[in-house]
This record gives sequence, structure tokens and C-alpha cells, in this order.
Amino acid sequence: MDFRTGFGYDIHKLKKGRKLILGGVEIKHPFGLDGHSDADVLLHAVCDALLGAAGFKDIGNQFPNTDIKYKNISSLLLLKETYRILKSKKWKVVNIDCMIILEEPKIYKFTEQMKNNISNIVKSKNISIKATTSEGLGFVGQKKGCVAYATALIKK
Repeated sequence: MDFRTGFGYDIHKLKKGRKLILGGVEIKHPFGLDGHSDADVLLHAVCDALLGAAGFKDIGNQFPNTDIKYKNISSLLLLKETYRILKSKKWKVVNIDCMIILEEPKIYKFTEQMKNNISNIVKSKNISIKATTSEGLGFVGQKKGCVAYATALIKK
């Protein structure tokens, strides 16, 4: 059996009036993440981890922010397409481990729904999502943005 690991990272600025969407879950907050798509940093990091593990080009190459068809697209659709790309080469997801770094709002009550959203797409129950703050330090600590990291293990 062939196993591979991948790593993903994403960061987006917070902007007043945008929807805050993490892991495909809309969270009520006056600030949302700014980007070409829905700016879901968690799913973008997951896509990059999966694509990297399988040896494909990153999310920016697969779904360029210069292409109008990805304007305001749900990142759940990007994850579905990422999974389709992996399946086309017979890869299966073993597990995904994620970390979201955000000062506010607290998102612990949404992580199960985020896990379910990812799990339903990638056909694996082994999804972990953790959240923390940056204790007031830096870009995230100043409530100017959100960061997400993800690792993935896939097998053939």
C-alpha cells in the first residue's frame, strides 16, 4: 500500500460585511473572511494538504482567483472537486488534522458540523479540527485575520 502525507496552509483578512465561513459553516459575526471565493481558510488548507499529498499542483493552480467561475464559490465545491481529482488517481483519505487560529468568535460549537462537512465529502470519519487564538499577538491577535493549517494522510 502506498501512503503519502500533505500539508496545507491558508490565511485571509477579516472584512466587515463579509460572511464568516469556516469548514463550510456560516458563523454569525460582523466580520467575515475576504477573498475571491467564500475565503474559507479551513477548506483551502485542507484542499492544499490533499493536493500536495497526491502530488498535484496547489489550490491556486487548480482554482485560480483570476477565474470568474470561482468568484464567491463555496469552498465545499472546491473540496468536492479536489476529492474527485484524488479519486481519479485512486487515492483514498485516511485522515485529516486541522488547526484554525482566530481570536474571535469562539468556534468550538461549530467544529462538529465542520468535521461532518469535510467527512461527507472525503469519505473518511478521521477528521480532527482544533481551534486556538494567538493570544493577542500579530495579525490574527489584532483581529485582522484568520489562519488555518491542515495535514492529510492518503493511501492507494
